[in-house]
Amino acid sequence: MDTHNDTISVGVAEAGRGEPVYEREIANEPRKVFKLVEHLHQRYEGQELLWCYEAGPCGYVLYHQLMELGEECQVVAPSKTPRKPGDRVKTDRRDALILARQLRSGDLTAVWVPDSEQEAMRDLTRTRDDFKAQEQKARQQLNAFVLRHGRHWPTDKTRWTRTHYNWLESLTFEHPWLQIVLQEYIDAVKATRERVATITDQMMKVLPQWSLAPVVDCLVALRGIDKISAMVLLAELGDISRFDSPKQLMAYLGLVPSEHSSGRYHHHCREAQVPA
Repeated sequence: MDTHNDTISVGVAEAGRGEPVYEREIANEPRKVFKLVEHLHQRYEGQELLWCYEAGPCGYVLYHQLMELGEECQVVAPSKTPRKPGDRVKTDRRDALILARQLRSGDLTAVWVPDSEQEAMRDLTRTRDDFKAQEQKARQQLNAFVLRHGRHWPTDKTRWTRTHYNWLESLTFEHPWLQIVLQEYIDAVKATRERVATITDQMMKVLPQWSLAPVVDCLVALRGIDKISAMVLLAELGDISRFDSPKQLMAYLGLVPSEHSSGRYHHHCREAQVPA
């Protein structure tokens, strides 16, 4: 299936070596999906069906719906979907047929799908990351404005303390509208700081209700990891026991070296760095 916000294009590959056939395009609505499942089961007389679609902005709603209907579904990684070099034709119909063919041949790589609790916690931690990025952006804009007008805070002193805020609010400019700009930037920084603090408090409140809370307590025992860091880590990884070995976990995180060699040319890359 090639999924979009409004539509789903469906291709079907029957067992064997026959060419996949294009089924239809349906609206991306639970009622339409239910009718499609019912229709295909009637056609194939109750045979087991395997569904798949690429991970994307539509999330896992379709996956959970199909699983609730008793269907087997895979969400596959777009970055690992085989593509023919030089293929310049891309349509929803063509993509649906390609996915159907590759699913039958076993060439697709499924991704781990979080359950509803895990997905909710991941959204919560990612929201804090978004707010933190907004705070950093607001601080950068304020610093740039002040520096652009010949004012700067001493480099050997800590920023964003009460003393720093007092200094910022004491700045005066020749034109009154520059005072307006300064105050708006200061208010923006304070507002984003409050948003980060609020959602951090909310994370601490819901932590005891999370099934992975005991694992968070264990990770906090490691040097350099606080509760927020542990929650973010586990929200992204989920149940760590799903990895068969530490090596597999490190590969998932991108912390293993890579190699690109051809003939007499050998190139070894250092470990990738996971952003903080």
